[in-house]
Amino acid sequence: MKKTLVVMAAGIGSRYGGLKQIEPVGPNGEFIIDYSVYDAIRCGFNKIVFIIKDEIYETFIETIGKRLPSNIEIKYAFQRMTDIPTKINLGNRTKPLGTAHAIYCARNLIEGNFGIINADDFYGYHSFEELSNFLDNDISNPETYCVIGYRLQNTITDNGSVKRGVCLEENGLLTKLDESIIEKNHGIYTRTSISTGCKEEVDKDAMVSMNMLGFPKKFLTHIEEELKEFLSNTNNLIDKECLVPIVIDKLLKKKIVKVKLLETHEKWYGVTYKEDKELVINAINKMIEEGKYEKNLWRR
Repeated sequence: MKKTLVVMAAGIGSRYGGLKQIEPVGPNGEFIIDYSVYDAIRCGFNKIVFIIKDEIYETFIETIGKRLPSNIEIKYAFQRMTDIPTKINLGNRTKPLGTAHAIYCARNLIEGNFGIINADDFYGYHSFEELSNFLDNDISNPETYCVIGYRLQNTITDNGSVKRGVCLEENGLLTKLDESIIEKNHGIYTRTSISTGCKEEVDKDAMVSMNMLGFPKKFLTHIEEELKEFLSNTNNLIDKECLVPIVIDKLLKKKIVKVKLLETHEKWYGVTYKEDKELVINAINKMIEEGKYEKNLWRR
């Protein structure tokens, strides 16, 4: 059975102002996504499914698609507004339907247990190691998931707000995953819950999700059910999104699933805003100097 990594790369990158998924940050034109896939392969993943938009397919083929080793199975799923589990008119909506819809669009390419990540987040080797070990050893039933948790202070940019899933846990199991907008001002971290609108201060060492999660294939059934419910509410059809963390939180509230919270010691890097790019480049160059990555990442 293939060990599959699903890479969500169909986001517009509105805060960044362009396709941040394909911004070069490595010394040989590598994208952040190159480093994620490189680490995933080192940790045993042998099938990569990229979820993209039709208009960036050629760019993917000519860049990262050409760079990957021939023994890795590469597939492409397309997040299209027409690929939904119900017959409904979305009107003039152009905004993507969210990460849950992205995973739904890849459903036919996922064979068994799988992990998901964002294309524009740098996760680090240890994070992929934790995810891989979970998929190999820790899924004891079809309703057990995992979330790779980061310390909040390791996931923040000084250039604006970020979206993070705040993790509440008990004995290593997630009790709530609250997708939130988080800002840092004068050393104080404040989060606003997307689902409730409540605003509160949050500790810098709070555990947060960066959309690095592991699932059994049955999760796809829950995704489809949630999408149907989401699309049945006409208030959602203008600009609201159906997000994976919200699906998970609903399943937790119903006590349908167990979600293991696995901490990583890695620091996140990402190009959320244009001002972040130089910081990412400098961080990658430092890791190359430390021997964590080859200067020519895909050197044959």
